[in-house]
Amino acid sequence: MNSSALVWTVIALALVAANLPFVSNRLFLVISLSGQKSLAWRLLELVLLYLLVGAAAVGLEHSIGRVASQGWEFYVVTGCLFLTLGFPGFVYRYLYKRS
Repeated sequence: MNSSALVWTVIALALVAANLPFVSNRLFLVISLSGQKSLAWRLLELVLLYLLVGAAAVGLEHSIGRVASQGWEFYVVTGCLFLTLGFPGFVYRYLYKRS
């Protein structure tokens, strides 16, 4: 797989993972909670999924060559990108009025 396809794979994975906490009331789509899942649980899930996608991205980068070292700026930018990718799920869960 070439590097362009790997980049699009990571972006697609991040898009799906960023919206997962807002789609289901189950914790990590597995653990059933009594009642509604709070925003704090959803944000914790979002952070853990960010770390999981980051680990997958490092693994994919390792498969095509040497892993580049990154500074703190990289993690701030990718974290903000992950939050931006999760915005449609947030809108669906909290802002969309269902009739």
